[in-house]
Amino acid sequence: MTLSPLRDDALASSAAGSVLRVSLPWIRSLPLASLVGPMVSVDGVPVGDLRVVVDGRAMVPAELADLDGWWFPQDRVALEWGRALDPGPHEVSVDFSLRIPYLQVGPDGPLTLPFHATAHLTLDAPHVPAAHVGRADAASAESDELPAGWVLSASAFNLTPEMIAADRTAVDLAVGLVEEGVAREIEAEPGQLWRSFPGRCEADADDLRSRLDAAGGRVSILGASIDDWTPDGRRRTVEERYAFLAPQIEIAHQLGARGLRLPIGQAGPELIERVLPRLHETGLALFEEVQGSQTPGSPQAGEAIERIVGLDDPHVRLLVDISMLMPAVPESYLAQLEAGGVPADLIRVLRDEWRDPATVGAIVGLLRSGGVPASVHTLYMDLLVRFGRSDASAIADVLPWVGAFHLKFWDLDDADGRVSAPIRDLGALLRETDFAGTLCSEWGGHEWLDDDAMTMTRDHLALARRALIGEP
Repeated sequence: MTLSPLRDDALASSAAGSVLRVSLPWIRSLPLASLVGPMVSVDGVPVGDLRVVVDGRAMVPAELADLDGWWFPQDRVALEWGRALDPGPHEVSVDFSLRIPYLQVGPDGPLTLPFHATAHLTLDAPHVPAAHVGRADAASAESDELPAGWVLSASAFNLTPEMIAADRTAVDLAVGLVEEGVAREIEAEPGQLWRSFPGRCEADADDLRSRLDAAGGRVSILGASIDDWTPDGRRRTVEERYAFLAPQIEIAHQLGARGLRLPIGQAGPELIERVLPRLHETGLALFEEVQGSQTPGSPQAGEAIERIVGLDDPHVRLLVDISMLMPAVPESYLAQLEAGGVPADLIRVLRDEWRDPATVGAIVGLLRSGGVPASVHTLYMDLLVRFGRSDASAIADVLPWVGAFHLKFWDLDDADGRVSAPIRDLGALLRETDFAGTLCSEWGGHEWLDDDAMTMTRDHLALARRALIGEP
């Protein structure tokens, strides 16, 4: 995720001097201890006495490592310093790192991502809520033309920027997908919806289910998480990981969901063995998600996929994100890399030779050389992590073990069928099987596009419906 942590009203006066209120640029709640090394500059001058204010207590940033609280996506962390600013506009930059406790890049700790943002902010600017685009009379995303058992759904993940803006509650936004006729089933992330995450709050789940029931909808799949690493850097044991996941299993059951989702291989055989009896009792399925380059047989996912096939239990299934099947890199994404300073020769390769195996070497080569500009470094990693280059035949052999799909899209530029063709190819494959499950619209392009999420999701589902039944 590369969402901006600076909203228009982020810069304000305070009793101590000035404060910058930083939004969490991530999809779900993170431990406050995940925030590392925040630095602020105003009009090119670094702030030297920065303090982090949590629950009214001002502390030096290093003290965050000792906190056990959580940073909810709709809350902001206050970075305060003792110099008052002149009224009017200022150029403000903020740098920090986030430790992502459920994403691992090596044996010694979780993934740590750098974030940098610069914005022209006006001191004490009033908050102006974003205009909401609603179409209550829109048709449902369901279609009688789809084969029996195929269910189009929408992910509340699509609304992440609106959730961070906090003009409406995260639950209001998620339920709005159903109330406004976008979809009848939604995927939702407890770490995005509720401050009670990672614990279980029955009242939160009851409220969401009641509101969805009233609107004629339901939660299809709950996006679960396991923080493999504690805030102090210790790897959790199997039992501790089970204790982290167990409340989310109960929430999924309480919501009447079809199942819950984890990244491929994260659970591992010991934890799957531990949770399988509860999955059988509740009727839930655990969906392990593959995306991007995580194809069957790949080093990143092959072994975990083989375990699911070997287990052959209907309560443990694959979820395939069609980012695996990208025929081209989105032009809107390339425009961001180009504007950020990625060399033009690599932009040309990405545009014209995406599926050439040599392209991976060019991507990695620029990264290792240090030539990726800091402003787009995190976004650049999508080329290696979130974007794939296979065709639909790559998943043909594992289709009996696939229970759901993410119809990932980045924008709606369908030149040469770059959005619709992978969905059309998938539909052709699935019509030869007895697949029954959800096909969920998931928008990743909100990281660099400002389009209205409801409209984008609605339009994508219409496109997906046509593609799945083979219409041009």
